[in-house]
Amino acid sequence: MSTHSYQFKNQTLFYKGKVRDVYTINDKYLVMVASNRISAFDVVLPRPIPYKGQVLNQLAAHFLDATKDIVPNWLMNSPFPNISIGKRCEPFKVEMVVRGYLAGHAARTYTSGLRTLCGVNLPEGLKENDKLPTPIITPTTKASEGHDEDISREEIIRQGIVSETHYKELERITLALYARGQEMANKMGLILVDTKYEFGLYNGVITLMDEIHTPDSSRYFYSEGYAERQQNGEEQKQLSKEFVRKWLIANGFQGKEGQSVPEMSDTWISEISDRYIELYEKVTGLPFKKEDYNESEVEPAINQYIATLT
Repeated sequence: MSTHSYQFKNQTLFYKGKVRDVYTINDKYLVMVASNRISAFDVVLPRPIPYKGQVLNQLAAHFLDATKDIVPNWLMNSPFPNISIGKRCEPFKVEMVVRGYLAGHAARTYTSGLRTLCGVNLPEGLKENDKLPTPIITPTTKASEGHDEDISREEIIRQGIVSETHYKELERITLALYARGQEMANKMGLILVDTKYEFGLYNGVITLMDEIHTPDSSRYFYSEGYAERQQNGEEQKQLSKEFVRKWLIANGFQGKEGQSVPEMSDTWISEISDRYIELYEKVTGLPFKKEDYNESEVEPAINQYIATLT
């Protein structure tokens, strides 16, 4: 599936991200293509992963559908396995990161001796991957360039990045979405450790944007054996693309200057593809159906669909 560029009717903008291509139509709608490109350490790896775009697109659609009673979302239609069409929102300039466990960036901050993260106080005596007393929100600013920065609730409101009324509502929705994500994960024998949400305004209404609860935006642990592993100080078993990062590190690549991406064999590419498919099935409990389509069908089908909206 494609590395193809499309030209839609009334296309007003095109943005090529690391793994997704986004087309803006009439300044009102977005056509989002989840490519098979894969990135690690902020670098797009040289070879695409078959069906990865379909996995992420269908996972996001699955969770957006399962949470639309909590908050409206941008998605309107997914006419092709890796392509979604939705409403273009005016984004809030923060990402709502929510954490139920001390993992990743939060664990690194804590280990460095700090007990405050984004203005939230953390209790003493925690170790990496411990469950937090209650889920916390650790927002980041959305940088148009460079890395996102941690920021506190107070600073967001003080700087007027988001109004207090909107921000309180974003917090409420974030915790409700996380609780739903946790509940769905638990049924599958998983723990939703942390995740991030992006919101915008559509006709003045807070709307959930982008993908949610996918392994590219969330961290999952396996529930079985979690407590024993914590007790024995062992690493937790994760469901994420961490295995790709580990392989790159083992082969001398961490995205640093002068390093080159190791050769990715057909066998390894096919293994990554299988892992993504397994991950889809584990997270949703649904069988994955590999779907292919003819590139030439895309533009006419999407042009026709958008014509019915305007």
